[in-house]
Amino acid sequence: MIEAIWYFFSFVVTLGILVAFHEFGHFWVARRCGVKVLTFSVGFGRAIWKRRGKDGTVYQLGVIPLGGYVRMLDERIDDVSEAERDVSFNAQSVYKRFATVSAGPVANFVLAVAVLWLMFGLGVPTVKPIIGDIKEGSVAAEAKLKRGSEILSVDNVEAYDWQQVQLGLMSAIGNDEAVLTLRTPDGDEVKRTLNLSGWQFDPETESTFGSLGIAVYQPAVYTELSQIEAGSPADISALKEGDTITRIGSESVGSWTEIREIVAQSAGQAVLFTVERNQTEQQISVQIGERESPSGVIGYLGVVPVTEPLPDDYVFNHQYGVVGSLAKGAEKTWELMVVSVKMIGKLLAGDVSVKNLAGPLSIAEGAGVSASNGFVYFLSFLALLSVNLGIINLLPLPVLDGGHLMFYSIEWVRGKPVSERVQDVCYRIGGVLVFALMALAISNDIARFAF
Repeated sequence: MIEAIWYFFSFVVTLGILVAFHEFGHFWVARRCGVKVLTFSVGFGRAIWKRRGKDGTVYQLGVIPLGGYVRMLDERIDDVSEAERDVSFNAQSVYKRFATVSAGPVANFVLAVAVLWLMFGLGVPTVKPIIGDIKEGSVAAEAKLKRGSEILSVDNVEAYDWQQVQLGLMSAIGNDEAVLTLRTPDGDEVKRTLNLSGWQFDPETESTFGSLGIAVYQPAVYTELSQIEAGSPADISALKEGDTITRIGSESVGSWTEIREIVAQSAGQAVLFTVERNQTEQQISVQIGERESPSGVIGYLGVVPVTEPLPDDYVFNHQYGVVGSLAKGAEKTWELMVVSVKMIGKLLAGDVSVKNLAGPLSIAEGAGVSASNGFVYFLSFLALLSVNLGIINLLPLPVLDGGHLMFYSIEWVRGKPVSERVQDVCYRIGGVLVFALMALAISNDIARFAF
């Protein structure tokens, strides 16, 4: 219940910020173009708060936090006096109307740049995209990728972390191949081509790189002991640093995972360990301790194994100065815009399943999870949504900003506006299409969370 409340709160905050900036873009440019703005609303439905400004505009919050609007004086809707005709929206030149409508999506892109500027200025704790184990018979194995190699780029997308790798591979969906630039463990820079001709993956259960057989690097853990906790069962039984565990009871063990599982299942039991010490085998009886865990009581030994050292600068803070973070924010925003356009194109072409469309529940979950992970991760999610909102609003569908811009473009070419009858028919068709997409996204959400 608490998690659901947190998700809802994060969703409302996220959508409120996005809508406020989008509508402020329309509002700000409309005012600069001399248009009278009657209402600036974040949210739909009954107003839970409102105030009339000195400029005569009513500012309000609607009870339904799923959008917003800027209502401008318009002769097609309002009774406009001759004195106010010059400040009505429909009386403006096509250029001013075009600027006013396009300002909403542009504001979302500006917001994304600003948010990413702040994010890169604060610094993003992350890890380098170093390849771990490669699944046998996978696309990655066929491309001869090797454990320990660092991914530098995917096609034209710089890969400074795994999120960027994901972004690059998402751009490659529907393509026959993707080219990875890698730095091998020996320091050589090489290129490897992934064959994507038969590639399919389920975004609900796996990552893009995981579906290709690439695992995130995890340091190897050995069966040799590097530390013994004072007073622990291992310490009491005289296990020592440097011992290598070879058998537990009658079972041979060759990995730390096997040792951990056996110990966990042996709570409170006396178990015979066979260890290699100074090149000789010794048998030591250990009384396994007990420890509470979310799954119940488990066995406890009190040791730390020897692990493979991490690559240099594996964990780093991705941070820039004031100018550098602004440039990086603009670059990242452009990358997200390109990927978003490509994904829409691939959705229309059938290369991406419509099951990938996310509705409000998925957005709420994403907002909640990113906010729980930390402020910079929330900023990253906010920027992604802001770019997507801007791109979607530019689609040439009537009822969206892009549909209005399409009509204004036709008006500019023809020298006269599209007839109201044609516009009305297009708005009806556009409304049905948008409603169908929303219904599909919501049904995807229901199926996703129901199962």
